[in-house]
Amino acid sequence: MQRPTLAKEIMITRLLTVSPEMDVFEAIQLLLKHRVSGAPVIDAEGTFYGVLSEGSCMSLVVESAYGQLPTTQVRAFMNDHPQTITDETDLLTIAQIFRSSSHRRLPVLKEGKLVGQISRRDVLEAAHRMIHLAPEDENALLYLSSIRARDDAPIE
Repeated sequence: MQRPTLAKEIMITRLLTVSPEMDVFEAIQLLLKHRVSGAPVIDAEGTFYGVLSEGSCMSLVVESAYGQLPTTQVRAFMNDHPQTITDETDLLTIAQIFRSSSHRRLPVLKEGKLVGQISRRDVLEAAHRMIHLAPEDENALLYLSSIRARDDAPIE
């Protein structure tokens, strides 16, 4: 029987990150420069605080239009309760989270520290490799076909 693919095997580890104290306008400039729609928010030790995304910056646009910016620190505009996974989360659980939510990427944590990130594309690439590397392996196809059967997969 095939062993499940885990987040730590497919996650991206080189990420653009921002700090909670960083000026949000500088952070937005980084997002635009690197053409990414969001970045994990971490401190110098790698402790995860949340995600600054295009969506979470919309409040900045509205509040600045009315001159109501008590602070411009990233921490005021980040999502501080985003969906996350651990490095031991299996591929099917990750696929189920993506299937049942609008998330495009998930921060990967280990003991509260950011260790990587997984996007929808990473999941598709891993599934594609599984199918093409072992097309005769019935267990691989059964493993992938169970994505549809796991409507109540646990979410961390």
